[in-house]
Amino acid sequence: MGYKLEVKNGCGCFKRDGGVDMQSFESAQDAKEEAEILHARMEKNYCKKHKFTLTNIAGNYTITIQPRVVG
Repeated sequence: MGYKLEVKNGCGCFKRDGGVDMQSFESAQDAKEEAEILHARMEKNYCKKHKFTLTNIAGNYTITIQPRVVG
């Protein structure tokens, strides 16, 4: 069984960073580590116009990119 990391709604920063929309991993631990690293990099280095939500369902990770609401 493979595990996945998917990025939904990739923004310009993600694309310029060479981001890949879907990655597959042999283990849930590898998927978790990559998801956490990518999520932290997005939060720290991207332009702050978006928020990044990391979810885990049965070892499959999704990072959803949404506009940041100011107010």
